[in-house]
Amino acid sequence: MLKFTLKKLLQMIPMLLLISFIVFGALQLTGVDPVSYMVTPDMAANSENLELLREKLGLNDPFLVRYVRWLGDMLRGDFGYSIQDGTAISKILATRMPATMELAAWALVLSSVLGIGIGIISAIRQNGIIDYVGRIFAVLGQSVPQFFFGICLIRVFSIQLGWFPSSGRFSPGGGLTDHFLHLVLPVVTMTLAMCAVLMRYARNTMLDVLNSEYIKTARSKGIPEWKVYLKHAFRNSLRPVLVILCFRLPMLIGGSVVIESVFAWPGIGSIITSAVTAGDFPVVMVTTLMVAAAILFASFLVDLLTALLDPRVRLGE
Repeated sequence: MLKFTLKKLLQMIPMLLLISFIVFGALQLTGVDPVSYMVTPDMAANSENLELLREKLGLNDPFLVRYVRWLGDMLRGDFGYSIQDGTAISKILATRMPATMELAAWALVLSSVLGIGIGIISAIRQNGIIDYVGRIFAVLGQSVPQFFFGICLIRVFSIQLGWFPSSGRFSPGGGLTDHFLHLVLPVVTMTLAMCAVLMRYARNTMLDVLNSEYIKTARSKGIPEWKVYLKHAFRNSLRPVLVILCFRLPMLIGGSVVIESVFAWPGIGSIITSAVTAGDFPVVMVTTLMVAAAILFASFLVDLLTALLDPRVRLGE
């Protein structure tokens, strides 16, 4: 198992290098001049000043030189500085990332508990009231965009009822209760879509397992029904659900861009949006590479969990 784990970790290194090269090259091909966002109109009229600034920032160096220099800085932990305001990117991440991770963590826990739980109950009580309601919710959760959910929640619970604030992470002078109230609407919005996906997969895989021959054999031996569900059916139905769950981890970070815009949440999403708009290459490259690393790590978790649940996978390796 250790050999299998190390092999999968080592395979991530060339993938990250390839992704970083593609991202760096793609941003250069956009044709956006980041220097134009840094100067005033008067300074922009003087081409000599623009060239001096490009030379100072190293933007006139050959592509490979700039890429190797940037990659070397990344490996040393120097993420560079934002072209917009000169703030260290590491400081931006340290300030904004906790807010995004907080949303993602709450959404992950709630959607996992609710989605898997309701999906399993729907499969056990097939064609019951919980099953019908769950299937309707699963279809709506996957069909309706997240930002529309967020706007509806703001309209009802913030504007009309006034129960929860519609934006921000804190109110001036607010305490723990105030912070919790700010969390509710964005967390519910992120949870709904992910919960719908997990619910649907958990129900379908559980139904497939319950119709298997070994489940019928376990029942014929007189094993209690609850033990059949928990010990035999639930464990064997968990693998496809865990795959979906792991691949949803990076989507919680990437997908938070829209949610943070709707609720004016001070996370990494707003930084990504403003960096793309302003052509802030250093910030875009670091955040994109960060999301790519999260996706690769999710893929690693899928391989690892699959090997733990099914020894034939690691034996085959």
